[in-house]
Amino acid sequence: MKSLGRHLLVEYYGCDPKALTDLSTIEGILVGAARAAKAHIVDVVFHTFSPHGISGVVVIEESHLAIHTWPEHGLASVDIYTCGTSVNPWHAYKYLNKNLKAKHSTAMEMKRGILNRGHRL
Repeated sequence: MKSLGRHLLVEYYGCDPKALTDLSTIEGILVGAARAAKAHIVDVVFHTFSPHGISGVVVIEESHLAIHTWPEHGLASVDIYTCGTSVNPWHAYKYLNKNLKAKHSTAMEMKRGILNRGHRL
């Protein structure tokens, strides 16, 4: 089954709450994850919520990495969506797991843009 993209849906549990509230830390970690996957960064946008939590996206030529944090629960939800074969989303996953200091994580990979025989886009 050939697909155009790979999409990881990830939850990181037991993360360092201080890291999950620090905008520059989270931005640096997500940018680092994109680099670890060998992605080409196009833009970076992050927002801090009151009283706490951060949402952000790193737009890459191959699609995007997005994060939302819940420091009060030690939780970070992440989407890693890559297209093509030059980027490995699992490298980003491992980088995030290490740098968020997650005690536990769950991940599910979905194939996106599945190409069937006889069907053309």
